[in-house]
Amino acid sequence: MPAALLRDGLSFLKRQQKDWKVTVLRTSLDKLAYQMVFPYLSIYIVALGASGIQLGLVNSIGMAVAGIFALFTGWLIDHVGSKRIYLIGIGFMAVSYLTYGLAQDWLVTIIAMMAYWLGFSTSVQSCATICGHCLVNRDRATGMMICETVAAGLLGMAGPMLATWLVALFGGVHVDGIRPLFFLGLLITLGTFAIVLMQLSDQRYVRPGTGANFFKDVSEVFKGGPELKKWVVIGATTQLPLGMVFPFTQVFAHTVKGANEFILGAMVTGSALASILFAIPLGRLADRIGRKKVLYMITPFFWVSNVLLIFAPAPGYLVLAGILQGFYFIYAPITGAIERELVPPQYMGRWIGINRFFKMGLSAGMAVLAGVIWDKMGPEYVFIASVAIDLLIRMPLLISLPETLHTRFKADG
Repeated sequence: MPAALLRDGLSFLKRQQKDWKVTVLRTSLDKLAYQMVFPYLSIYIVALGASGIQLGLVNSIGMAVAGIFALFTGWLIDHVGSKRIYLIGIGFMAVSYLTYGLAQDWLVTIIAMMAYWLGFSTSVQSCATICGHCLVNRDRATGMMICETVAAGLLGMAGPMLATWLVALFGGVHVDGIRPLFFLGLLITLGTFAIVLMQLSDQRYVRPGTGANFFKDVSEVFKGGPELKKWVVIGATTQLPLGMVFPFTQVFAHTVKGANEFILGAMVTGSALASILFAIPLGRLADRIGRKKVLYMITPFFWVSNVLLIFAPAPGYLVLAGILQGFYFIYAPITGAIERELVPPQYMGRWIGINRFFKMGLSAGMAVLAGVIWDKMGPEYVFIASVAIDLLIRMPLLISLPETLHTRFKADG
C-alpha cells in the first residue's frame, strides 16, 4: 500500500505543469511568512491602541479596497496574463509587511492592511487562475490540497514555531516583541517575488483579438447559468471566517482566555497539523466521490472549533480548537475546486475576479459588524454568528448546487 501511494503521488506530480509547481512553492513560502505573523497580528494592532470596533474597521477597509480592485484584476489577468498581475500582488504584500514593521500607531496599520488585502487578493486571483488552467478535474482537489499541505501544513507549522521563539527572544507578546516578525516576513516575500519573476511563464489564456470591453466581458460570464449567481453567495459566505473569525481568534484567546505566546503559537501550529494529516487524503477523496460529500463531512469540525474556543476551560482546549480550526483550510480549497469547475477556462480570470469582489465586499462589511458585536454584545457572539451564517445560508445553498466533479468544457483537459 505505501509503495502504491508513493507511485500514485509521483505520477501525479510528474504530469503537472511547471507553472503549477511554481505557484505551490510561492504559496508555501508566503504561508510561512503569514503564519509567523498571524498569531500576533490582531494583538499587535490592539497594542497600538485599537479597540474591537477599530480592529474590525482596519480589516474592513482593507477588504473593501481589495474587493473593488478584484473585478478589474480578474479582467486584466484574462487579457495581459497572470504573471504581471501576480508580481504586482506580491509587491503590495511586501509593502504591507514593511508598513506594519514601521507602524507606531494603529491608524498606520490601515495602510498596511489595505496593502496586504490588495496583495493577497491579487496574488490569490493570479494563483487561482493558473491553478484553474493547469489542473484538470480529476486532479484539481488533490492539487489544491497538496498546496495546502505544504503551505498551511509543513511550513504553516514552522511559521508559528519560529515566531514563538522570536517573540520570546524580543521580550514577549507586546509591540516590540512582535515587530521583528514583519521584517522577516518582508524578506521572505521579496524572495517569492524573485521566484515568480524568474520561473513562472508569461502565458495568456484569452485568444489574441478578444475584445477589451470591461463591462461586456464581465457580464458575459454570467451567461453560463443560474448556478453562477447562487455560487457568488456560497463563495462569499465561505470566505467570511477570514474577516469575521480569524482576526478575532487570537485576541479572544489572549485577552479572554489568558493564552500566552506559547499557547497562541500552538493553536496555529495545531491548525497546520490538521492540514498535514488530512488535506491530501481528503483531496483525493473529493476527486473520487465528489466535492460536496467531503464538504458535508468536514465542515462541522470548524463549527465545533468555534464553540470549543468559547467554552475552553483550560489552555489544552484552546489548542484543540486551533487544530479543529485547521479544517477551514481544508474545506475552503475543496470549495474552491467547485468554483473553478463552473465556467470554461477562457472565463477563469474574470470569474474568479467577480467572486473576489463579492467575497471581499461581504467580508469587509462583516468585519466591521464583528467589531461592533465584540464591543457591544460580547466577544463570544462573533464566533456564534459565524456558525449561524454557515448553517442557515451557506450549507442550504451548497446542498442545492449540482456536483461539479465530472463537469467538462471544451477547453478542459
